Amino acid sequence: MVRYVLDKGRSTFTVHATAGGLLAGLGHNPTIAIRDFTAETSFEPDTFASASARVVVKARSLEVIDDMKEKDRREITHTMFDEVLEVGAYPEIVFESTNVMVSHAGEARYKARIIGDLTLHGVKRTGLWIPAQVSLSGDDLHARGEFTLKQTDYKIKLVSVAGGVLKLKDELKFAFDLVGTRVPAG
Repeated sequence: MVRYVLDKGRSTFTVHATAGGLLAGLGHNPTIAIRDFTAETSFEPDTFASASARVVVKARSLEVIDDMKEKDRREITHTMFDEVLEVGAYPEIVFESTNVMVSHAGEARYKARIIGDLTLHGVKRTGLWIPAQVSLSGDDLHARGEFTLKQTDYKIKLVSVAGGVLKLKDELKFAFDLVGTRVPAG
């Protein structure tokens, strides 16, 4: 069994929200960087048998990275932490794989479909599918991909202002570009 642990300095993980409603053109479509998270994966070399993945995000580490007025950034951050994610009550977001399917896509490149359980905002949902492109090079594993989820599936209150004329859409788009370093056996 080989094990890889996330290298945060070489990895990115973001969330993109989209404004909706009658005044959507005036609203922000925030991009949020996930700054503090751990991830690890393990599998049998060459066959990827018994593959598993686990990601733990510190909810308070989310940071709005769009170019905007500082006042707007503070307001979005406050709303995200206190009203949407309720980070005081739910400090971590956890994904644990239950099934990983891998197919060969070229020299040291693979397509993976990671299925697992996501616990977000105190709600655990099973069967989240995450497609990924994976490559191996030396002691590095590189995984990138995108997936979406609906906030209401996790009992998250949809944010709206101006009497609902401007609000964020339910669906969030996640993008990841992760690098893991192989942990020496022993």
